[in-house]
Amino acid sequence: MKRVIALVAVLALLPGVWFADLWLDHASADILLSKVKTAGDATYDPGRWKDTTFVLLIGSDERPGLEGARADGLHVVGLNSEQGKATIINIPRDTWVEIPGHGQGRVNEAYHFGGAQLQAETVSNLTGAPVSYVLTTTFGGLTAMVDALGGLEVDIPYPMDDQNSGAAFLPGRQVINGSQVLAFSRNRHIPDGDISRTAHQGQVIIHALESLRKKGTSGTNVLGYLDVLFRNVRTENITPTDLYRLGRGALVVDPGDVRNYTVPSRVGMIRNQSVVFVRPEGTAMFADFADDGILQAH
Repeated sequence: MKRVIALVAVLALLPGVWFADLWLDHASADILLSKVKTAGDATYDPGRWKDTTFVLLIGSDERPGLEGARADGLHVVGLNSEQGKATIINIPRDTWVEIPGHGQGRVNEAYHFGGAQLQAETVSNLTGAPVSYVLTTTFGGLTAMVDALGGLEVDIPYPMDDQNSGAAFLPGRQVINGSQVLAFSRNRHIPDGDISRTAHQGQVIIHALESLRKKGTSGTNVLGYLDVLFRNVRTENITPTDLYRLGRGALVVDPGDVRNYTVPSRVGMIRNQSVVFVRPEGTAMFADFADDGILQAH
């Protein structure tokens, strides 16, 4: 593991390294890693959060024929490099929140109004976690990345047969390709609808970490993964130091030490539209999570 971290450090930190230069200039992929400014009560304090990095993962529904994109999936990841642990907080896309400058609305509408920056601000204000980085992927980007990694082994919890998403699975662990991962992640015609779907998306993130570990962490394999990232991920406002910080945070966390939680929620109505409300216990969850990126007992 130390060799892997050292390799990432060398590739990301050395001034003028050709790989870092190429990656930072890359601009053709469907997955975007960007650095954003935190706002409000979640302003980043290097002293308080020196060992913790908060990353917002956005699954955008942007595609041809759709007028305006929204966040189809929202997940805040707290990476605590000191403790070697991480927590994923899954936020249902219809969660009713305050969107800075736009009043109240569904949380995923922030992306439509102001892209990754406003989406990060909205989520930071909701959770109290100072989101510094955003990883945004389209449907095509997710599919391409999974296929480039050779598919994912996913634990399907129950039979699925949904024509809208294309999810057609028998239950159990099985290796599925990019299109199938997308279908599984988008299927909301299941018990508890969007709340369960959001949890399934968080599950996919953990399966991706498991898949990388199973393939090995030798120097050769890491170079292969970096090549996959180069071909599928573009960056915005990202420095080599940022790459090192993110790489170190991800590499020191074992998938077995990643916890996957969905915000305690209930479905309700606002002006004849179905929305999701955060339950009172969600406030305590956010406070626990924002402290160090780890939930102690939930």
